[in-house]
Amino acid sequence: MHGAFTDASSWAGVINLLQAAGSTVRAPANPLRGLTQDASYLRSVVRDIDGPVVLVGHGYGGAVITHAATDADNVVALCYVAAFGLDADECVLDITSRFPPTQLVDATFTADFPVELPGVPDSELYIREQLFPLVYAADLPFHVKNAMSVAQRPIARSALTGRSGPPAWAAKPSWYAIATADRVLNPTAQRFMAQRMAATEYLLDGSHAVVLSQPDAVVAMIREAAERGNGHDDGHGLRQPL
Repeated sequence: MHGAFTDASSWAGVINLLQAAGSTVRAPANPLRGLTQDASYLRSVVRDIDGPVVLVGHGYGGAVITHAATDADNVVALCYVAAFGLDADECVLDITSRFPPTQLVDATFTADFPVELPGVPDSELYIREQLFPLVYAADLPFHVKNAMSVAQRPIARSALTGRSGPPAWAAKPSWYAIATADRVLNPTAQRFMAQRMAATEYLLDGSHAVVLSQPDAVVAMIREAAERGNGHDDGHGLRQPL
């Protein structure tokens, strides 16, 4: 589940490596409209999968998998990549306000949503195009991060204040890849969340876009989670990372 300011294509390298290893992969589009709505959508995707699932979330996508997987019996493990692993009744802004601010704070701007419809947010958050490469994806090739900066998907501001329900990580084994050069989500905050959920930690020297810059390391974590997660059943279940 991708996070804010990007889309499912951010998993391209991870998807290719997992498929080459024989894994079945789903990479649904995260609506980025609000925690309750986004988690409800993901829950419906997981419900339609016949077999054990490893849920993987990046950035805000971590909050979504945390909220969505609590009562999903076929989810055997959770993987967080520089992601929000919220606790009960916690929101994204609770985490970001608890730690020193990153460069993201001064790099974002709010745009009014032009259509007034019930349930549609009235404002969205973007990263300024000229700052996106440095703040979000400093370790990616020039042409890649420039393309991402103009193709970014905004997140509704209301998604940042949506309160999480009981966290899935309290009952399911978890893994966490900490991006130590992250300028979007403070690495100290990442480590705090990883330790709070007693996750198996992977330290990656990368930016917030580590899913693209270090897909091999991310895949190694996912495959470990799939193997150990399936071991809670018969150890021979179908691996289905999301």
